[in-house]
Amino acid sequence: MTNDWWKNAVIYQVYPKSFLDTNADGIGDLNGIDKKLDYLSDLGIDAIWISPVYLSPQVDNGYDIANYRKIDPMFGDNKDIKKLIQDAHSKNIRIIMDMVANHTSDQSIWFRESCKSKDNYFSDFYIWKDPVDGKEPNNWGSNFGGSAWTFNKTRNQYYLHYYGKQQPDLNWENPKVREAIYDVMRYWKAHGVDGWRMDVITSISKDQRFLDNPNPHNLHYVVANQNNGPRMHEFIHEMNQEVFKPFSMMSVGEAPDSKSKDARLLVDPKREELNMVFTFEHMHVDRVPGNVNGRWAIQPVDIVQLKKTLADWQDNLDGHGWNALYFENHDRARTPSRWGNDKEFRYESATAFATVLHGLKGTPFVYQGEEIGMTNPKFDLKDYEDIELRTNYQKLVLQEKTISETDFLKAARKISRDNARTPMQWNDSENGGFSVVKPWFKINPNYKEVNVKNDLTSSKSVFKYYQKLIKIRHDYEVLKDGDFQLLLPDDKKIFAYLRDNGKNKWLVIANLSGYSQQVDLFDKFHINKVIIDNYKLDKRTSNGLLPYEASILEIE
Repeated sequence: MTNDWWKNAVIYQVYPKSFLDTNADGIGDLNGIDKKLDYLSDLGIDAIWISPVYLSPQVDNGYDIANYRKIDPMFGDNKDIKKLIQDAHSKNIRIIMDMVANHTSDQSIWFRESCKSKDNYFSDFYIWKDPVDGKEPNNWGSNFGGSAWTFNKTRNQYYLHYYGKQQPDLNWENPKVREAIYDVMRYWKAHGVDGWRMDVITSISKDQRFLDNPNPHNLHYVVANQNNGPRMHEFIHEMNQEVFKPFSMMSVGEAPDSKSKDARLLVDPKREELNMVFTFEHMHVDRVPGNVNGRWAIQPVDIVQLKKTLADWQDNLDGHGWNALYFENHDRARTPSRWGNDKEFRYESATAFATVLHGLKGTPFVYQGEEIGMTNPKFDLKDYEDIELRTNYQKLVLQEKTISETDFLKAARKISRDNARTPMQWNDSENGGFSVVKPWFKINPNYKEVNVKNDLTSSKSVFKYYQKLIKIRHDYEVLKDGDFQLLLPDDKKIFAYLRDNGKNKWLVIANLSGYSQQVDLFDKFHINKVIIDNYKLDKRTSNGLLPYEASILEIE
């Protein structure tokens, strides 16, 4: 096998807490993933990315790590993950773990020791600053609302946290910190882990001047400029040389503010940093630009902007690196509810967006439940658990009053991270077959209709469509190495592009609306055959596309 196995792969993300509970405590566990390996093997995936399962107080659902070397008892133990890795490998499925290297939990022994004094081994593991005129060192705000600084009475100093106050940022300027992180990664490599998803990796370098951020909205705290600090590339390259390269480990980094031209520096193979990055840019196409309420100011999806952004990444990374392709993950809502139609056209919109994504150049990521067309649950505000939602509700609705409770709830039902975190819907039994006891988080009330068991026997099976898409990617080189050319860039409903590697020339086309559309493209190309169509058409006989119809067509 080549070291770039991931270029031929489809990767499935598991959010363990919500996947499958095997020990009747209401929380998913590692044995639950192990139990469903045959299901995932049938789907055709090549690797599983597992969201954090380390010891954690779960303030941010595991992205606050207290001990990097210990599996949290809620998920099992270190023997369980070793068994999972071995069992997955026996089915030719690789395991990718999540690494949070920007911050730890405030319950980590590193932080607890760091708090004690200014002159112990861990003192400089975190970013400590003296008060300025009795206040925070600067105006930086946290992603989760409020200040990015919290005062510690023992040290009489503030510590920095880009996220919750329980998630202090590590000081990457300290070589001991960097070596400690690399050592943790080597530890898991010894257990058989094949690669890493690096959480908010572009945040690890901080501008050591710690200057105030410009304050366009006259807000009390301005979210810190959290990405692409002055030593970011240096640190990531060092990580590559210490861990990724010597152990042939795949890497995909979360790069929240990165544009395609920034990403070229991160993923160009010659620079030896990361294999891929997750951009957020295409996920902002339903956000009102420049609004004081940030991601909670929503608008209908802008298909033209979606096409422009994805095409920009395809074009700018061509010959300079590899794309990571996704619409859903543990931080992203369900696509049929967010951008499609989850009532009349749930199957069609789920499969249409899947076709658009899987036809692109790059590695597709499938999030648990995406392969059966799971939807947003439309909870009341009291039912949401997420720290980001709760702190932003306090800040925007109750304190600053920049958004009404009605509009905040409307946004939460569209884009809240919790929409993806409801338990996996396996069947129509109580709790959707996720657990025999009450789950840690409410299950989507539609589980009796939308579940794996029903989908597998349905004439409109989202699973079987994904299965076919994945097989097509494995069978045809054109999706790996074909050129990309966007068509109809200004059409507000139709997403169409060509993939061509000289051997195969394919037209990928989808109507991303709930109404039939006429398309003159079909007159311009001679269609040889239908590779896949979500309305199960064997041949194209008209110039029309039905609501959320999607096809991959071989053309001359």
